[in-house]
Amino acid sequence: MSRYHPILVTLHWLLAVLIIGGLFMGSNLLAQTPNSDPFKLIALKMHMSIGIVILVLMAIRLAVRLVTQRPAHADIGNNLINRAAIWGHWGFYAGVFAMCVSGLAIANIAGLPAIVFGGSGAPLPVNFDNIAPRAAHGIIAKVLILLVVGHVFAALYHQYIRKDRLFARMWFGNRNGGDDA
Repeated sequence: MSRYHPILVTLHWLLAVLIIGGLFMGSNLLAQTPNSDPFKLIALKMHMSIGIVILVLMAIRLAVRLVTQRPAHADIGNNLINRAAIWGHWGFYAGVFAMCVSGLAIANIAGLPAIVFGGSGAPLPVNFDNIAPRAAHGIIAKVLILLVVGHVFAALYHQYIRKDRLFARMWFGNRNGGDDA
């Protein structure tokens, strides 16, 4: 087995775009927009919708990963780095699920579903600072950003320094070998 299942490949790249977009949106756009700005409702609707889609797709991805065959873990010749890579991948799953759960908790405590999606007409809270899961959401965001940066650097290291074609494993093509990518 030389490649991941095509569903995992598709979900990997789709989730990469959604997660990076959600992190960027939350860390920049939402963080910089006061809750009194009418645009904040539009931005929150987009951010929350993306978060829900991420949660559903991550659950599907985890289920597919658990039931499909996959390539053996990459062996870089260093047991500590090999284990760190495995834990880093599982860290993505844990971090993304924790991010989604903390986001849902913030939304429910602040009454956002009715405000953002239900058109209740109620204003947003002055801020979200006094909502306990908000701190966790911010910390998890920073951890996920570090995981993304580490993941990208590791992929570039494999592709351009080790030249071991590890990148091809997470691309489309013949799963049993071949150079059709």
